Amino acid sequence: MEEHKSALIAMSGGVDSSAAAYLMLSAGYRCQGATMRLLRGDDGRNAADAEAVCQRLGIPFTALDMAAEFEKAVIEKFVRVYQAGGTPNPCVDCNRRMKFSHLLEAAEAAGLYYVATGHYARADRDPETGRRLLKKALDLQKDQSYFLYTLTQDQLARVQFPLGGMEKRRVRELAESLGFVNARRRDSQDVCFIPDGDYGAFIEAWTGQPFPAGDFLDREGRVVGRHRGAVRYTLGQRKGLGLAMGEPVYVCGKDMAAGTVTVGPESALYAREILVEDLNWISIEGLDAPLRAGAKTRSRQAEQAAELFPEAGGRVRVVFDRTQRAVTPGQAAVFYDGDSVVGGGTITEVFKEDGYGL
Repeated sequence: MEEHKSALIAMSGGVDSSAAAYLMLSAGYRCQGATMRLLRGDDGRNAADAEAVCQRLGIPFTALDMAAEFEKAVIEKFVRVYQAGGTPNPCVDCNRRMKFSHLLEAAEAAGLYYVATGHYARADRDPETGRRLLKKALDLQKDQSYFLYTLTQDQLARVQFPLGGMEKRRVRELAESLGFVNARRRDSQDVCFIPDGDYGAFIEAWTGQPFPAGDFLDREGRVVGRHRGAVRYTLGQRKGLGLAMGEPVYVCGKDMAAGTVTVGPESALYAREILVEDLNWISIEGLDAPLRAGAKTRSRQAEQAAELFPEAGGRVRVVFDRTQRAVTPGQAAVFYDGDSVVGGGTITEVFKEDGYGL
């Protein structure tokens, strides 16, 4: 319908969201650009680049100050999960708690129907069930559906992903041809609020509490060295341990209460079974019987064949056909049927092949 030919464009200041704005405008939508200011004291470059693109396209632009909400919904959870020994995924939380909820509210306030983003994914509709679908991007190297599994049916009905059918190189070529200031800007690779990647230093600064040094333990509980604070180590880590044990060892467990980090051989990292909570289902209403699916526990891995079993309290037990390396509590497990996202949730328990759980 004509009243639906309008969109708020979520603009990060990068090339993808800029190209998305052009494509929506070219498709006949009435558009407005919007940048969410998520960090206190940022240099304003993202908003300035986004505004410059909007001026070139001749569409209005607005900046939304969401720093306080971002700290509460994303940063504080990130710190809390790390303190508990998990490894959170702040990009998933940002999409769930910030971007799509707040941007849809901003679109409605501006009299706009859709929110369009520069994500590499596709939104569709199942003609048989009528359910809204989230699908992988055609450029599988850039696919971001893993980070979007929390989208609800209502949100998917109001979201558009104009880049879902494009290759990244074509997006850059388009931006260059349009003279966008950010056409060659590098993609962000780090957590936006920790650009140097030093999670431990960030958490210590945020909380004002240094994490004490403690013992490295082997799998039998014997002290084999000293670490610089358990929060600084992640499951599967090999580099930077400073241990000479005659063979490579990896972080395979942490006890935050005791302040210990357990190390062991690579074989200690493998598991076939995990427990997942806080589920969001997309292609199905819910899980009431075992289901075969592909499952990802990291964004860049190919999905792995698995069986999903419903558990009490809405949880799901995932049993993989083959053992998986370094599956980490706090991360997302996302389930696929071909190129469609079935659903996903947060990994809360990992059951190791040798009985050593996380």
